[in-house]
Amino acid sequence: MLPASLDCPWLAEHLNALAAAHAAGRMPHGLLIHESPGAGGEWLATWIARLLLCTSSGKKPCGVCTACRNAGENRHADLLFVKPIEESKQIRIEQLRDLCAELALTSHQGGYKVGILSPADSMNRFAANALLKTLEEPSGNTVLILVASQPSRLPATIMSRCQRINIRPPTRLESVAWLEKAKGPGDWHSVLDVIGEAPLGAIELDPVAVAKLGAETRQTLSDAVAGRIDPVAVAERWSRADLALRLMAFENWLTERMRGQLAPGADSVEMRPGTHLPERDSVLNIRTSYELLDRVRELKAALDSPINRSLALENVLRLLTAAAQAARSGNRG
Repeated sequence: MLPASLDCPWLAEHLNALAAAHAAGRMPHGLLIHESPGAGGEWLATWIARLLLCTSSGKKPCGVCTACRNAGENRHADLLFVKPIEESKQIRIEQLRDLCAELALTSHQGGYKVGILSPADSMNRFAANALLKTLEEPSGNTVLILVASQPSRLPATIMSRCQRINIRPPTRLESVAWLEKAKGPGDWHSVLDVIGEAPLGAIELDPVAVAKLGAETRQTLSDAVAGRIDPVAVAERWSRADLALRLMAFENWLTERMRGQLAPGADSVEMRPGTHLPERDSVLNIRTSYELLDRVRELKAALDSPINRSLALENVLRLLTAAAQAARSGNRG
């Protein structure tokens, strides 16, 4: 649990807008926070809960009253936090029924009752249907906060009843400064090279170990492009440990490579109409690059399902090596 005093500066615009809405009595009953993983969606949801439950007569949230402290530690009687249970990857209907029943009761402290669902896009359809009635007919000072990285997976009826808050990913400088403040000096740049601009996802990681893993992963991928790896051996080794982190590094290696080749020196990717990357580094064509990216993301999403990880990863690595070999043969021709 992050200390309440540790703000996320890239969310300042949202904090100011929400504080103003609350002060003006215009707080919506449903909020949908759309975040990139690790960009602060749950932190913002908890901040909103502190804002609503704070008992200070001055600026809210004060961060020092009992209500603020309890909400920040997820032990306030009027704050309910719903997540997938244990090893389950879904929020189930039983959880939503319990949440909705509790929200329908009078608050313990005479103010707001707040429900937070994260990740809300993990609700199964039965759970989503159970939530809909509470969103349609909210009782009293009730606020539901949904945190999702893929809101498109939510039913349109849910999204239409929530005010949406889109969180931008922090810049690299913002991420590193935040991590240094939270955890102290470290090779945070290398950590973020592995996991992307997700400082709240980096805070529990060992920067030395992750930097080493990232460097080894990128070197292996470069060797794959050069035709110097055995996909079977690499897939077997990677699948034994830290596969989730390696797949993050693989995904970022692909996107950074595409960004550098498609828009050299630019901060954002400018897609070109041609089929292939610029000739100066035409290792993979556009179609193959996106196919690889999709395959890596699919494998990441399936890590908790009963799949043969080694075989699935081997297939992705074979696609990479075969595409690179074909590109080299074409260039020589």
